Amino acid sequence: MLSQIGDQTARQAYWRSWLSEQLPHELDAHLTGAVERDGSLTVFVDSAAWAARLRFALTDLSPELERSERPVRAVTVRVLPRR
Repeated sequence: MLSQIGDQTARQAYWRSWLSEQLPHELDAHLTGAVERDGSLTVFVDSAAWAARLRFALTDLSPELERSERPVRAVTVRVLPRR
């Protein structure tokens, strides 16, 4: 169980870093998290307006996502406000 938690934490850190490098700063500032599971990546952003912008940005990054160290086959964007 602890190894699964550690693995998930490492994947979250990887994607957070990767997204920070790839996305424009104004969009990166609104990310609230990223979770990878079974080849799918879910990226969280703090509002619906930024979710729409993120969807467009991730569409443009599709080739890079497929070539990344942890390739993903599907990406979902969800709203998760900061606490």
